[in-house]
Amino acid sequence: MVTKVVPVNNFTGEEWREVKLLSLTAQQRRLVDAAKEALQRAYNPYSGFSVGAALRTGKGIVLGTNVENAAYGSSICAERSALVSANAQGLGDSCTAIAIVIRGASGISTADVSAPCGECRQFLWEFAVRSGVRERFEVILATHDLSQVVVTNIGYLLPRAFGPSDLEEEPRA
Repeated sequence: MVTKVVPVNNFTGEEWREVKLLSLTAQQRRLVDAAKEALQRAYNPYSGFSVGAALRTGKGIVLGTNVENAAYGSSICAERSALVSANAQGLGDSCTAIAIVIRGASGISTADVSAPCGECRQFLWEFAVRSGVRERFEVILATHDLSQVVVTNIGYLLPRAFGPSDLEEEPRA
């Protein structure tokens, strides 16, 4: 019996790159700045953890924030907030990148970036498939003070993602 090793994805291992803020492209920087602006509108009276997201679409930037709720399961992350908003605006099939900026409790900047939760990664994948960018959907992570910035992609964050092809059908328009 021959065992075939199948790579998890087609990436080089450079898909989690810590970068200096100044090395971002102008387009990436606008996305980070917009996410930082959105961060100010996060509603988080329970955890104090703020998240702002800025989603690049074919028609511009769509913002999202985390919104907590006393019924914890009803809370929504900033990433999904931005994606749902883009979808409501008819932009769900033109999403190509997202920047996510975080701030810890009491307004204190965290020491490191935070990657999207599993549910958000799955949501990002669904929109990446719809938009045709798939694994190349860019994800930029940053701390509030912008001392830590990481550029990655959804293919790295969610290898071998479950999606429409697993259901043997493409999503209906």
